[in-house]
Amino acid sequence: MTGYGKAVLQLPTKKVTIEIKSLNSKNLDLNVRIPSYYKEKELSVRKKLASSLVRGKVDFSIWVEMTADETSTTVNKNVVLEYVQQLRNTLFIGSDNDVELLKMAIKMPDALKVERAELDENEWAKIDESIDVAITEIIQYRTDEAASLEVDFNERIANIKEALAAIKVLDTERIDHVKARLQKALDDLKVEIDENRFEQELIYYLEKLDINEEKVRLANHLDYFLETLATPDSNGKKLGFVIQEIGREINTTGSKANYAPMQKLVIRMKDELEKIKEQILNVL
Repeated sequence: MTGYGKAVLQLPTKKVTIEIKSLNSKNLDLNVRIPSYYKEKELSVRKKLASSLVRGKVDFSIWVEMTADETSTTVNKNVVLEYVQQLRNTLFIGSDNDVELLKMAIKMPDALKVERAELDENEWAKIDESIDVAITEIIQYRTDEAASLEVDFNERIANIKEALAAIKVLDTERIDHVKARLQKALDDLKVEIDENRFEQELIYYLEKLDINEEKVRLANHLDYFLETLATPDSNGKKLGFVIQEIGREINTTGSKANYAPMQKLVIRMKDELEKIKEQILNVL
């Protein structure tokens, strides 16, 4: 969900810059910074951002730069003159020092009068259109990034499937290896054993190492991940849940493997899965 959008609007007396940045997050976390005279529109801006961006840590800012020769702050002349007179009488300073007195007076309360700017609805309508432009830009940024992520995810899942196919081939060899290893251990003991009892214990032991269920479930989860990825709906959270299930099956397979060649393949699958996890929060 990393993205960036910007729009610049030139009005008769001011330049308005709108900027939207987003980072990965499980939920929507909005931080909105706008000038005080636009505050009454903040709620509508938040609703627009929430409906368009869905998830992510989003920073939205409106910056205003005055370009005309005007200001909303004026000197309160009568108050300043009164301050100067009081300071002159208090300090017994002559008129030659009025500049210094003026510097002191201008810092006094109410020396400057700020006129609150009223919201111009026509002006806001143009700003609102520019907000839409910035949102469109950040969505396009996200879409472009998502296209590359989709290619990467498909490659990672294909690599996991390839390792799973290799594990299926190795499974029969693994069982034979386990049987031979147990038989050798018994032979080294040089004691007579009950062959029937040995077969029973061997079957019980091999059942605990059986990974057929894990192989089937893992294959199903991988297919479901690709199906979900291909849907046009917002499915980032669902993909995150599927990844958890894939990881669980890979871990169980690794714990039951008890065979070095198979454990190497499990490590390969874990490596590919971790690379998917690093980017999965980038999916809406």
